[in-house]
Amino acid sequence: MNTCVLHLLPTCLVSPQLQLQTRRKLLNLPSVWEKPTFRSLQIVPSASSSSSTSFSPAGYPEISPGTRPKRKRQIAGIDQEELQDPAILADPDSCFCEFKGVQIHHKIYDAESVATNLSEEGTSSQPPHANKRVNFPMILLHGFGASIFSWNRAMKPLVQITGKKVLAFDRPAVGLTARLNHVNHSSQGSEDTRPFNPYSMIFSVLATLYFIDFLAADKAILVGHSAGSIVAVEAYFEAPERVAALILVAPAIVAPLNLGHVTKDNSSGKSNQTEGEELEVNSKGNWFTTVFSILSKVSQYLGQAIMRLVRGMGDMINSLYKKALSAFLRSAIGIMLVRMIIDKFGLAAVRNAWYDPKQVDDHVFQGYTKPLRVKDWDRALVEYTVAMLTDSASESKPPLSKRLSEISCPVLIITGDSDRLVPPWNSERLSRTIPGSCLEIIKNCGHLPHEEKVDQFVSIVDRFLERAFGVQKESHLQPAT
Repeated sequence: MNTCVLHLLPTCLVSPQLQLQTRRKLLNLPSVWEKPTFRSLQIVPSASSSSSTSFSPAGYPEISPGTRPKRKRQIAGIDQEELQDPAILADPDSCFCEFKGVQIHHKIYDAESVATNLSEEGTSSQPPHANKRVNFPMILLHGFGASIFSWNRAMKPLVQITGKKVLAFDRPAVGLTARLNHVNHSSQGSEDTRPFNPYSMIFSVLATLYFIDFLAADKAILVGHSAGSIVAVEAYFEAPERVAALILVAPAIVAPLNLGHVTKDNSSGKSNQTEGEELEVNSKGNWFTTVFSILSKVSQYLGQAIMRLVRGMGDMINSLYKKALSAFLRSAIGIMLVRMIIDKFGLAAVRNAWYDPKQVDDHVFQGYTKPLRVKDWDRALVEYTVAMLTDSASESKPPLSKRLSEISCPVLIITGDSDRLVPPWNSERLSRTIPGSCLEIIKNCGHLPHEEKVDQFVSIVDRFLERAFGVQKESHLQPAT
């Protein structure tokens, strides 16, 4: 048959063998029929997919129009179809304890065990008794979105300079601490018997004080990073007699704009009087001014009543707004939004926290994304956000920025000069607000001094303990530069 005629005929009227022979003639190839084989693609239909997938004679799968290959859901590279319990994901040195119905993940290191581990690894150059430095243990409080992992590089060195136990724990909603369904848990019982919201600030504060008792200590040194600094300071105000010192690392505490308390002196020596009282005193016997004074008092009372009414309406509107926002965040759309934010900006935020993003290797990414493998991590993060928006206990107290001047224990503030999340100038203002506090700025460092510059961080803490508690400095520590 003429090859030109073949191109005019419909493909369905020409056999595959004749088509192949024709093409080979056009390309001057040997006219040999070779049956195509597909050894690299062997698809065996299962019983569950036989109804929706059929196979053509050539071996290609024919998928019905209504079905598509199922793709795995991932958030920041973590498979969301294989979430596990925290205990399964725990490290060999992980511990769990129950506090107010919540299984809290924590780690403890002491001088004896650290010295033994270092001697076994062949890295210890000093006797264990040389580590006995202060009489207070340390409790480490991580920042928002972090966990115990962020303290891994600093825990053992801190044990060496203190000679006491160092403990770090995961606050609820992050790390490997259990994710409690607060909505169902809090609906049981009356208002008085209802448990604390595990995602609230007061719960983290009480958990911190609980771990001081857990360590069998009267006092402890609280080390807070970023948002963990807020927990450390609030724990101090809750029980100042239990806190030996505060170490605030890149503290996410808003410094007050007005650094000083300005008191106006009443040089005239007159007592404070309202405008109405002055009018009344200076206008006795004057009928017109007396009536005016009475009317001014009435208008003042009416104004105060209106202001109270407006405040009440404002509080009601604020309460309704918070309830509506909480309901939205707890909805399926709100949870999906949280997942999208973590997926899009989670890893970028980790890189942005470091001065040199190139130091953020796979080990760091795995440490920060490990909590995303825990069941209900997304709902717990939503509850944490709701707790921050509706924290009534914090609203009943003066703002934290107005109470900083009341801190009387030794305070150390450490920050990086290139912190892009909490600017260094905010730490400088905090140091001027807190009486007697010390400020240390580490060069070429971002938001994570205890991860990026471990040696300098530990050396700064060591010098602070020397000044605060009179301990002697040892030669094995390198000074910060």
